[in-house]
Amino acid sequence: MLKAVVILFVLTISSLAQAGTGMDRLKAFFTDVTSVRADFTQQVVGVKNKVLQETSGQMLLLRPGRFRWDYKKPYEQEIVSNGKKVWLYDVDLEQVTVKTLDGVLGSTPALLLSSDTPIEKNFIIKELGEERDLQWVELTPIAKESGFDKLVLGFDDASLINMELHDAFGQLTRLHFSKIEHNPVIDPARFDFIPPKDVDVIGE
Repeated sequence: MLKAVVILFVLTISSLAQAGTGMDRLKAFFTDVTSVRADFTQQVVGVKNKVLQETSGQMLLLRPGRFRWDYKKPYEQEIVSNGKKVWLYDVDLEQVTVKTLDGVLGSTPALLLSSDTPIEKNFIIKELGEERDLQWVELTPIAKESGFDKLVLGFDDASLINMELHDAFGQLTRLHFSKIEHNPVIDPARFDFIPPKDVDVIGE
């Protein structure tokens, strides 16, 4: 189900203290970021370059492990983690799915970009150079069960702007970030989810 793919893309955007290669900016990304607030757009493209889904919303992140993605258009969905559990709330279905953070994410981009685990532990990193005025790096997961083939990140002088995920089924998911705030003060309570009344709760 296309909605379920969003759980893979919970991520952070860094404030980069200095320009440099994609590798330099990736390292700064993990060194400098503690929290993020940003808007995002997401596009899922099929094997024949057909756009299958377009969504948008806002995200919050507080490292390590805490994140919140609020999808606003074309449907309402919330993905929230307090660093231990992940809640996926589908407003239309009136359903909340609850799982442990490790159980849901494994070595996915969500775990990579919201944690403080060294990136080299889970990914092979390749410098791709400059394209479209961005510096790009490619991350290939070491674990075969990750569910995707590679993750490509595009940085400008200040931030992670684009993210492209190539999955094992030939689909491409593109994420673009805007209105980025680096290291804002975020109340940790924003990452504790209380299911609304009269919704089905599935899982742990």
